[in-house]
Amino acid sequence: MKMILRALAGAALAGAALGAIPAPAATPTPFAAPARGSRAVYRNVALIDGTGGPLRRDMAIVMDGDRITDVVADRDLPAAALAGADVVDLKGQYVVPGLIDTHVHIATPPDRVRAEAVLRRNLYGGVTAIRDMADDLRSVAEITRASRLGEIAAPDIYFAALMAGPSFFDDKRTWAVSKGVTPGAVPWMQAITDDTDMPLAVAMSRGTGATAIKAYANMPGRTVAAIVAEAHRQHFPVWAHGAIFPASPAEVIGAGVDVVSHVCYLAYQVSDSVPASYQQRVPVAYDRLAKGDNPVIGGLFRQMAQHGQILDATGRVYLEYDERAAANPAKPPLCTADLAARLIDQARRAGVEISTGTDGTNAADKPWPELHDELVFLVERAKMTPAQVIRSATLVGARAAGQEKDMGSIEAGKLGNFVVLARNPLENIRNIDSIVMTVKRGHAFPRTDFKPLTKDELGDEE
Repeated sequence: MKMILRALAGAALAGAALGAIPAPAATPTPFAAPARGSRAVYRNVALIDGTGGPLRRDMAIVMDGDRITDVVADRDLPAAALAGADVVDLKGQYVVPGLIDTHVHIATPPDRVRAEAVLRRNLYGGVTAIRDMADDLRSVAEITRASRLGEIAAPDIYFAALMAGPSFFDDKRTWAVSKGVTPGAVPWMQAITDDTDMPLAVAMSRGTGATAIKAYANMPGRTVAAIVAEAHRQHFPVWAHGAIFPASPAEVIGAGVDVVSHVCYLAYQVSDSVPASYQQRVPVAYDRLAKGDNPVIGGLFRQMAQHGQILDATGRVYLEYDERAAANPAKPPLCTADLAARLIDQARRAGVEISTGTDGTNAADKPWPELHDELVFLVERAKMTPAQVIRSATLVGARAAGQEKDMGSIEAGKLGNFVVLARNPLENIRNIDSIVMTVKRGHAFPRTDFKPLTKDELGDEE
């Protein structure tokens, strides 16, 4: 481990001197568990701890195995912390907590080669945890295990079991994630009606190993409320789309879901009516959202802020909508990136906590994960500051995944998840691309070891 850490220190200093990101190497460093009781100290870092506080220079992060045991000014570092420890001097470098992508899909349909490639790019791109928003959980559970045990280079994975109305299960994606069984009749993807035994349905979702239930589509408001009530009785979170069709945004938020996905779905609250099903979605009512803050939407945001509901905004998705609309002008997008950005800005000003989800995958030739695009969107289009966005991508993301106790900020007792940068992201959020290394659960992944993705790995879904 000492040799690896010395190499990391050299790479960090070289990156700072050149002002550039080290070039990728041919193969990744093996992900090996640390020896029992192994300790490391990262010294002289400029620390952005994820809480929203100011940058602190000349700090030290003390690690014991996979946990942080102390964060202290380097001048106050006790001699005992250095005795027998691997020491890495990161002077001139910047450290942020490990990033969290709160909206991904790694197994729709299952493709282990593709999933591992995308996850590899995520980890070497600073992403130490993801929230998988409903897939074939047979595959996701195995990948989650492999990541947690260090068999593959990947972020930690926290995933959802899906619930939707019966009419949703003619969607071809549900067939892809339920091969060999009946879509809607399996624990990870359940069709819910008024006659559903809700305590059993929630218990079945929990039995998959999921972190939460995802309430998705084609259910009335009363059904969404019943899911949330029973899930919370069993101390289980519920993540949901902002509109569930025909359940309105007001009904979804009023039901008390923990995290709301896709900011533009909230715009359906000012439409003449909410579409009757996911399959019948239409563009939002642009004319009612064209000028300034809409008071109806503002009421939804105030309610979310009051109850601590997190907005998984997925801003970059709407850039893809714009691209499709440009390619096919005859088909207007459900929502535009401009409207999404204005709604995110309104949500933030109302006090809503915003997490950073992507719901998409960059092409194989892109060196950085799609989460970097989301951070840039939130700063350059949605008027968030870099400090706010870093907090969204770390501490708020941890809360969205239900993992705040273990991650999301750099402080004693939490997992050793952080990213070392050659340049200051508070000055320019695009400096998130200056990664020198990622540390996940105390294991170092130098950027120089990143193996770029290939088109063969991503396959036809690219």
